[in-house]
Amino acid sequence: MTDLLSSTARTAGDAPSVPGFAVISGEQVKRALEGAEKQLVELVGETYRLHGAGDSVNPPSYFLRFPDRPTARIIALPASIGGSVRVDGLKWISSFPENVGAGLPRASAVLILNDHDTGYPFACLESSIISATRTAASAALAADWLSRDRPRPARVGFCGTGLIARYIHTFLARTGWTFEAIGVHDVSADSTEGFCGYLRQAGATEPVTVHESAEGLIRSSDLVVFATVAGRPHVTTPGWFAHNPLVLHVSLRDLAPEVLLEAANFVDDVEHCLKADTSPHLVEQLTGDRDFLNGTLDDVMLGRAAPPQDQPVIFSPFGLGVLDLAVGKYVYDRVARAGELRLIDDFFHDLRRYG
Repeated sequence: MTDLLSSTARTAGDAPSVPGFAVISGEQVKRALEGAEKQLVELVGETYRLHGAGDSVNPPSYFLRFPDRPTARIIALPASIGGSVRVDGLKWISSFPENVGAGLPRASAVLILNDHDTGYPFACLESSIISATRTAASAALAADWLSRDRPRPARVGFCGTGLIARYIHTFLARTGWTFEAIGVHDVSADSTEGFCGYLRQAGATEPVTVHESAEGLIRSSDLVVFATVAGRPHVTTPGWFAHNPLVLHVSLRDLAPEVLLEAANFVDDVEHCLKADTSPHLVEQLTGDRDFLNGTLDDVMLGRAAPPQDQPVIFSPFGLGVLDLAVGKYVYDRVARAGELRLIDDFFHDLRRYG
């Protein structure tokens, strides 16, 4: 990870100055991230360590909801990260599920990066790709660390087959994962068909099975990825997990409390994950305590906690704004090094304090 580049860079003793303001498009973001899956998983791991060590500020996310559009929301994720990144910022991400029926992606997002020393924003990045990337990198990181003391999963199943599922598969495949079989389940036949088409286009050689039910998918998978838009639990039977799979519960609201209570549970951040009626939050409301949690992913990476072999292992990541900042800064640095920043020179106006 590098220090801020271009007009945001300064050496010790330099007086603060207003940085230039850049707009980075989705195409630029995609080019900067393509093929860097291994580096991005390492970056996310390092960001978790910085966060676990207290070298970050990650307040609760703010949910903007609409009485006239009850399924929609826009979420603000403010954050600040130290280390060599040293950047503050905000992700502003919308989720409008009804977009899917119109052929549009459900989510759209922007990321604002703020200069560490002056607080001035220096970049606005298209962030749906950044958000999907940090989610997939986190999932791949968790799959690796949570399976190190367990048999490595040989059969993967995707419950939910949208953009996030595609990114998670890409990150798994490009960080060395191979499987004997791939299972797929979605309530939308179009989404299922699209995901299967993606698998063919990506060159996946594993046999692919489309399951009519979540039960069939779960029972036949050693690694289960939940990437749905479920607003409340729809998987309620602990017995479906009797074969002790590793579960990446990325969409956070698929599993009933009864399922989590029969499993070992790991999260990315306890305070963030246990709110907003996530499945772990429902468990806390039901039991009145947090004893069902085994630890965080950072605890596992530092050896303070270990996943058992005789239980299902569930990773429920809320998604931290510091991850978006780290990946966004990575993108900014790569675009800057390539000399491709699109600077808006007159973005800031009237910079003299007294006119």
